Amino acid sequence: MNVHTVSTTIGGRELSIEIGKLATQADGAAFVRYGETAVLVSACGAKVPREGADFFPLTCDHRDNFYAAGKIPGGFFKREGKPSEREVLYSRMIDRPIRPLFPDGYRNETQVIALVLSADPENDPSALSIIGASTALYVSTLPFTQPVAAVRVGLIDDRYVINPTYPQLEDSRLNLLVAGTEHGITMVEAGAEEISEDEMLRALEAGHDAVREIIELEKELYSHIQPEKLVYEPPASDPEIDRTVEERIRTTLEDALNTEKYDKLTSYARVDNARDEVVASFGEDADDDTVKMVKRSFNALKERIFRDQILHDGIRPDRRAHDQIRPIWIEDGILPRTHGSAVFTRGETQALVTATLGTADEAQKLDRLEGESYKHFMLHYNFPPFSVGEVRRMGSTSRREVGHGNLAERAILPVMPDDEAFPYTIRIVSDILESNGSSSMATVCGGSLALMSAGVPIRRPVAGVAMGLVSEGDNFAILSDIAGAKDHYGDMDFKVAGTRDGITALQMDIKITNVSFEIMGQAMEQARQGRMHILDKMEEAVPAVREELSEYAPRIYTITIPTDKIRDVIGPGGKMIRSIVEQTGVKIDVNDDGRVNIASADGPSAQKAIEIVESLTAVPEVGKTYLGRVVRIADFGAFVEIFPGTDGLLHISEIAEQRIREVRDELNEDDQVMVKVIALDGNRIKLSRRAVLREQRGEPPEIGDDRRDRGRPQGRPRNGDRGGHGRPRRRRPDNR
Repeated sequence: MNVHTVSTTIGGRELSIEIGKLATQADGAAFVRYGETAVLVSACGAKVPREGADFFPLTCDHRDNFYAAGKIPGGFFKREGKPSEREVLYSRMIDRPIRPLFPDGYRNETQVIALVLSADPENDPSALSIIGASTALYVSTLPFTQPVAAVRVGLIDDRYVINPTYPQLEDSRLNLLVAGTEHGITMVEAGAEEISEDEMLRALEAGHDAVREIIELEKELYSHIQPEKLVYEPPASDPEIDRTVEERIRTTLEDALNTEKYDKLTSYARVDNARDEVVASFGEDADDDTVKMVKRSFNALKERIFRDQILHDGIRPDRRAHDQIRPIWIEDGILPRTHGSAVFTRGETQALVTATLGTADEAQKLDRLEGESYKHFMLHYNFPPFSVGEVRRMGSTSRREVGHGNLAERAILPVMPDDEAFPYTIRIVSDILESNGSSSMATVCGGSLALMSAGVPIRRPVAGVAMGLVSEGDNFAILSDIAGAKDHYGDMDFKVAGTRDGITALQMDIKITNVSFEIMGQAMEQARQGRMHILDKMEEAVPAVREELSEYAPRIYTITIPTDKIRDVIGPGGKMIRSIVEQTGVKIDVNDDGRVNIASADGPSAQKAIEIVESLTAVPEVGKTYLGRVVRIADFGAFVEIFPGTDGLLHISEIAEQRIREVRDELNEDDQVMVKVIALDGNRIKLSRRAVLREQRGEPPEIGDDRRDRGRPQGRPRNGDRGGHGRPRRRRPDNR
């Protein structure tokens, strides 16, 4: 067994990578451990290209095993099944930094699998999966020759923390995952609490410094193995065919790529016609290899035209300036029965976004390795095939839809109101109706507008913009609001979302490794200017949050009860709370801190439920008058129920203004009577009807706060000794 282990200290904890012990039949495998979290990552590749593939068939899968945290999965089957949303997102995070590092034109099917084998309650496994994937590929025979690594970065008390723990992230203004090679950053995923562009740039630099340390470990392992890499030869090209294709079709292709002159679908159709025309020009006798080379030459020419026009002619295909945002139009409240809705259109990208308000019991339960939690804000993104004019089967949610929805959700989450101030579960759905450039950022804009339309008191609106980069040597161009070819043929896809006060989300994928932090800084500043322009347009259309909720949205009323009264509202086995729901038709959510949320679309029903809860939990106040019911009569007085389950003693001396000999001369069981609380003695409540009668006649209260002996039959001890409330006390001489 040829086992090699390397380790270093990152973020105050040991990171170790081991190869040669586990999964030895894979082309490459790495066991990565950080704290007590451990991930095994394997890499396997086919020896020959996939027949007919025109893309790199790379598959990356991250799996959370519940046994890693000492847990048994929930649900009926009690085993891991369909990937969770988190597993999908982590799988995408593995794919994005490693895919650009394979050779151009590589078509051998490749699979990377990351299995979480041990999970502690502090350390997230996502960065470990990326490190393990890179190591497994790097020490294998696959043509992956440039290692990558990843770390998380937090910002706590103005201090950058590498690989913050789960508890630390709760207090962090930034949650940044950064991956890169030793030469530069290749992938970024971040959520933030409105941090500045300068703070984000410094976080990227801090993260890349740690990434370089980890890459040294991978290089040390490589030196032990020194694998014989698969020699990959890119598809052959013919300079004569390249020259002929350019001569015959360049002018036609330049015209077809002009999206100022043609809309997206027309432009695409003209490009396809140009390709068919140049292929046909080589004659019907051209063999399959020649046709393939002509098509490759055509695609290379299309990319070269795009890059040359931007870098040398200073023009885009749609003739916009590099920092110009496409035309925007917005319509608020377009759907009458939804709680909130908005259409956001930028150029040929259009998002119809709705907001729905629900109650706490509609929150999403998350069963994760680190424990169960509930999610009260959800954003779901849908990308139907008609949005790009295609015919395609609509199946389950794609990884791309999950990723775009998560990015938009992270962008909006920092401006959402606190649960205490707005105790709703909120779901946003973005349906992309038309797409040509950054529908995820259109979702961010539309999501903010839909929330404002629904009356959700967000702190500030959020907007997003997608940035691009085209570079050759020292010559580069930063492009705002990229679309179409600028996304496909550019060197960077850089999405920034935020408010006027700062960045709330960032996603970056870089196809080259020589993007300097200076260029990133310029891109973020240009993105900030674009974001301000979009926010101006949004605020013109929807100046403020709607003052009233939709008439179709539930109303949630919040009252606070003593925590020791929670059991009275719930009742044995939930009997009382079910009874309230059955009587009123409302939804009730009781929090451990004593907050009770009562949701109903019907105001009177909600008010009735509030009255019941208040009566169950009310605390008597001295000097306050209550309408009570006589529940029991004794020789010394009557017991009066002032709240359900709560009664006090109405002493015989406090029943009437005049002296009475028998309680039943004035009261009987089930009589309703107005009484005032005159004293609280621990859990004992002392009541007076006499005081209420005097007030009703307009007489002032009697002087002194203890009138309980007035009108009492002589010879009976104060408070009695025959089962009365309170303990008998020795009478003073002046009371004889």
